[in-house]
Amino acid sequence: MPPTRKPSSRLVGAHVSTQGGVETAPGRGVEIGATALQVFTKTPNQWRDPEVTPARAEAFRKSWADSGIAVVVAHDSYLINLASPDPVLNRRSVAAFAAELTRCHLLGIPAVVSHPGNYIDDRAAGLRRNAAGIAEALRAAPGEVRVLLETTAGTGTALGRTFEDLAELRALVPARLRGRIGFCADTCHLYSAGYDLVGDYEGVWTQFERVLGLEHLGCVHLNDSKTPFGSRRDRHELIGDGSLGPAPFRQLMRDPRFQQVPLILETPKGDDGVTNDRVALRRLRRWGAGTSER
Repeated sequence: MPPTRKPSSRLVGAHVSTQGGVETAPGRGVEIGATALQVFTKTPNQWRDPEVTPARAEAFRKSWADSGIAVVVAHDSYLINLASPDPVLNRRSVAAFAAELTRCHLLGIPAVVSHPGNYIDDRAAGLRRNAAGIAEALRAAPGEVRVLLETTAGTGTALGRTFEDLAELRALVPARLRGRIGFCADTCHLYSAGYDLVGDYEGVWTQFERVLGLEHLGCVHLNDSKTPFGSRRDRHELIGDGSLGPAPFRQLMRDPRFQQVPLILETPKGDDGVTNDRVALRRLRRWGAGTSER
């Protein structure tokens, strides 16, 4: 089981590599000073599903328990498109998503972040297909792993650009499964989609509360943006170095509403895969403590 966390400690960390096996991820989290992690449970740009043997599951659970890291969430494959009108891709996506949920169950990971799909043809039909695929995968997989639907930048026909999109998608999931559907807010995606975290931080979260409910927020991705406000582009930048700048991240780190929510970096790793995350986490913690320095 994961370790007991002190109530005052913030859940802040990064997406880390699982090269060498998923059981290596908690050690990488320790290396950067994380208290929360996000991982892929498979290679995200391949369809092949790895087997989670009892030995591998036990190794991961032990590594996690030994690490002192409080929370681990997973992110699903980039290939999955549950909103696709292509019947072959749609069926393959449902099977792959059920496999993602199954791996999380075996590893003890309580939630998987999922991008709403690309509808291609019709938005309403895409939402219905996405909800049906989520429901089928939830029914097929063991356990009670949660699905965290991620806000998107709204590029092309991607669903999830608006809070209303996500609310409608959750509402389309059958009622008996709906309690397992939550949300992941990505700061870069929100800003690129037209939610002004810089000029109206409080207004954005008030709207989130009204439309989606903060009680359903299971994760926040902390990403600055390489592109300007409303760009509809998903280009992550180092914290404080992009178009959002330091201000919204300072506010997030001091905001008591997010005390129990994992805050996860998905920013460029740099040459060694470690230093950028270490620097960003130290910076975030200084801001959380009320220090203004970068």
